[in-house]
This record gives sequence, structure tokens and C-alpha cells, in this order.
Amino acid sequence: MIVVMGIDPGVANTGFGVVRVAGSRMSAIDGGVVESSPDEPTASRLARIHTALEELIRWHEPVAVALEELYFGKNVRSAMAVGQARGVVMLAAAQAEIPCFDYTPQAVKMSVCGSGSAAKRQVQRMVGSLLGLPRAPSSDHAADALAVAVCHASHAGLSGAATAALAGAAS
Repeated sequence: MIVVMGIDPGVANTGFGVVRVAGSRMSAIDGGVVESSPDEPTASRLARIHTALEELIRWHEPVAVALEELYFGKNVRSAMAVGQARGVVMLAAAQAEIPCFDYTPQAVKMSVCGSGSAAKRQVQRMVGSLLGLPRAPSSDHAADALAVAVCHASHAGLSGAATAALAGAAS
């Protein structure tokens, strides 16, 4: 059995999802959103994300952290904020000596839905179905984070995910 943590980074809302992989079965063991107020200074918001992820990593002991890559649209300010949140996530993982893996939004959607252009609602429904949840995650941030974890587990090969993560940690 291995545990993979998926992250959908953002300064206002950082989604996290924790997936257990046992043989050919995947199940969600945690998921949610680290939220911060737009009234807080950016440094405080980033500190909140770092502290929350440190706790989650300590609690779940994942062998890998999978992040959604930065999507660079037209809003440079938003892209910079997401980049800062990604950096904080990577720092928390590095401090715990856990390797990070990046996946494009299209790769995540392809892995979970079979289409790189799937809509958010479709990702939510498929994550719920793939992980045997009673209903789809209500937060699209949490659903995206679970989808990233599923993508990593699938991409690394269900039984090979631990080997790949541990090999990365050993180097």
C-alpha cells in the first residue's frame, strides 16, 4: 500500500487530495481545501498553506506529492500567485524529503476522464466514481487535487508508484 498526495495550488484556495493505492485499487483517504482571506498579506497566506501542508504530510506520510502544473493564461498576476503557492508546496515536500511530480491540467483530465478537455464537473464526477466516493467532491479544488493524485498513481503504474517515488527520494 502507498499513499500519494495531490495538490491543486492557489493562494486563495489550495486543494489537497490524499489517495491510497493498494494493488490495483485506489481510494480517497482525505481531501479538502486550505483557504485564506484576500484581506491577509500574501506572505501570511503562503505561510498558512505551508503550515497546513506540513501537517498533512506528517499525518498521511505520502511517498509522493503530485502537483498540477502552472497554467499560464492571460492573467499574469494570477499565474504569479499560483507559482508562489506551488513553491510553498514544493518546499514543504522537500523539507519532508518527499519527491514532487508535475502534471499538466490536460494530462490530469486525460488520466481521469479520457479527454484532456474535460469540464470541471466531469472531473468531479469521475474522481468520485474512480475512488468509490458516495458522491463527487463538492469543491472543484479538492476534486482537482484528488485527480492529480490519481493521475500520478496511474502514470507511475499502480505498484510502480512507490518504487518511482522512493527512487526519486534516494537520489
